[in-house]
Amino acid sequence: MPSSGLILVVDDEPDIRRVVRAYLERDGFSVVTASDGAEALRLARQRRPNAVVLDLMLPDVHGWDVCRQLRAESQIPVLMLTARDDITDKVVGLQLGADDYVTKPFDIREVVARVHALLRRAANSDPDDGPLRVDGMTLDPGTRQVRRDGEAIQLTKVQFDLLATLMRSPGRVFTREALVERIVDDDRPTLPRSIDSHVRNLRKRVEPVPSRPRYVLTVPGVGYRFAPPEDG
Repeated sequence: MPSSGLILVVDDEPDIRRVVRAYLERDGFSVVTASDGAEALRLARQRRPNAVVLDLMLPDVHGWDVCRQLRAESQIPVLMLTARDDITDKVVGLQLGADDYVTKPFDIREVVARVHALLRRAANSDPDDGPLRVDGMTLDPGTRQVRRDGEAIQLTKVQFDLLATLMRSPGRVFTREALVERIVDDDRPTLPRSIDSHVRNLRKRVEPVPSRPRYVLTVPGVGYRFAPPEDG
């Protein structure tokens, strides 16, 4: 079945815009393109695309600034295109609200696959914040109960909030700083590196084999993500 939706592709290199557009259109998407940040923001406001593929190195403003403005105005999914092995670009982009990233040079099939994944996550998000169910794990924000394969799991407040944040966006990579912003520890301040300790303790509670995580996965040099069903 053909896909549907409008994708905004932002890159100052005409060849990249052309190739990404061609492959997305081949998968059934409508595509609009922009060569700089100002045009990208104008099109995002006028056309309201379903997702944005955003290069960070633009001629007028940095892609970080475009991402920050997009996130301030909407929850549109953003896929960053970053320089190879540039961890700083990835971390800052994710902190500013990007949902995923692909490094250059990239395989165009990966870009298309990640756009599909972003749209699936957006379609499956629950605005009523009801129970979350992913690959045998169930989390109910209303009752603050967690079950794995039907078995109840007792979590601390911080562990529950950490798991809830990750489960709301399966597959999305969260930096430690982004997780700190979403977790309130009433006992003491939560520092970015303390997230590692919280994750270790969370894994002891929710993972069948904590040393080989099935749910809460590490993204080296960046942060953590909750494994989507296809990763299991």
